[in-house]
Amino acid sequence: MGDYVILWRNVNISVFSQMISFLGEYEVTLDAKGRFSLPAGFRKQLPEGTLETFVINRGFEDCLSLHPLSSWNLLTEKINRLNDFNPKVREFKRLFLNGATQVEADSAGRILLPKPLQDYAHMNKDIIFSAQGNKIELWDKETYHNYIKNKAVNFTDLASEVFGGDFINPFENLGNG
Repeated sequence: MGDYVILWRNVNISVFSQMISFLGEYEVTLDAKGRFSLPAGFRKQLPEGTLETFVINRGFEDCLSLHPLSSWNLLTEKINRLNDFNPKVREFKRLFLNGATQVEADSAGRILLPKPLQDYAHMNKDIIFSAQGNKIELWDKETYHNYIKNKAVNFTDLASEVFGGDFINPFENLGNG
């Protein structure tokens, strides 16, 4: 597959980078040096022949976000267009961008998780990779399972609120053929 480039609003955007959409949930373990191996199921979703450079930063709800560099660049383009004269924008930028670190997998497919980010997300040993479209969330295993358990109770209400009355449940009437 070739790498095509589109000129849009005077910004080169690689179509290749637009195609990444991750799926799945994987459990991994941090080693004594704070490294983790990219799960095989995740590596298979990367463009063929590449092991991308990533940016890892603080996420929401005490997790971390792992972005392919191409996705991160598109996101920071949008963030950089925000109005710095607005104190809320400055606060958001500080919280979101501070600590963001570019990382690459080593020859063994491991990524070093910076200690300040480990501390932020309370990660000690077992972590969960949770696909979120064009990024991956990294969670402490126990924190993740508690979060999902507590939030799943209201999942139907959340779906209704997010999608509104126009949401069509794709699973409705599956057995009523």
